[in-house]
Amino acid sequence: MIRHLLSGADLDADTATQILDTAAEMAAVAGREVKKLPALRGRTVVNLFYEDSTRTRISFEAAAKRLSADVINFSAKGSSVAKGESLKDTALTLQAMGADAVVVRHPASGAPHRLAAWVDGSVVNAGDGTHEHPTQALLDAYTMRARLGRLAGLSVAVVGDVLHSRVARSNVLLLSTLGAKVTLVGPPTLIPVDIAAALAPDTGVCYDLDAVLPSSDVVMMLRVQRERMNDSYFPSAREYARRYGLDGPRMGRLPEHAIVMHPGPMNRGMEITPEVADSPRSTIVEQVANGVSVRMAVLYLLLGGNNR
Repeated sequence: MIRHLLSGADLDADTATQILDTAAEMAAVAGREVKKLPALRGRTVVNLFYEDSTRTRISFEAAAKRLSADVINFSAKGSSVAKGESLKDTALTLQAMGADAVVVRHPASGAPHRLAAWVDGSVVNAGDGTHEHPTQALLDAYTMRARLGRLAGLSVAVVGDVLHSRVARSNVLLLSTLGAKVTLVGPPTLIPVDIAAALAPDTGVCYDLDAVLPSSDVVMMLRVQRERMNDSYFPSAREYARRYGLDGPRMGRLPEHAIVMHPGPMNRGMEITPEVADSPRSTIVEQVANGVSVRMAVLYLLLGGNNR
């Protein structure tokens, strides 16, 4: 098992499959009356979040606590970071406190890689800038496999704001490794030039959502990240929804077995309508639940003795 999880590229097919298989075992724990395992008793996991987060931070906290680890939640707001403390000095403080794992979310792309060089414990990237979010890709892959029974050979359309999406990048890397065919879909202004070739050679690019729907097993809608946009990347929210939003009629063009995914939080009515988000084809709530199992698997494999 690897020491850190910083990128989807860190995972080969065997390691990724090991995580998904372990996550399936962890999911069985959630159905028990007592949902805790003693696997990480005595270990300390620090959630180091420099950006606001609900799903990811709570998911990692729940995962660590279900494995009986001690959890320290660190928020940049109200800490020494607000007084100007550097990432390195914060890392050295965590090192001195004996952190066995640091789960970090940071607005700067590459920050988890820097952190990994400064601490002895394992570092898990929970989202860095517009770069990557590997555990989101793992939980997405887990959800696809649970719903559709396989990953190899699946056609996955990743739709929307690819330019600012760390979820898209990690999913392309991981799903390609596991044998799925990924197509990036969105307006030309929101799909970086040469991104497909840079991430995985088999990745496709299409600017017409309607053209890819009939052949897609999975449609993953991305949130339009207006907070990261300094310029106008499309004429209006209404125009974006008209061309790239997933509504009932568009969902009807999907194959009968196809599923709809979204990493959250959603802009309902923009990239996805309530009708689609709340439909039986939607896996959005499942993704949140599966996230805890997958993050339990990641923490267990990093800290549970396999590489110590």
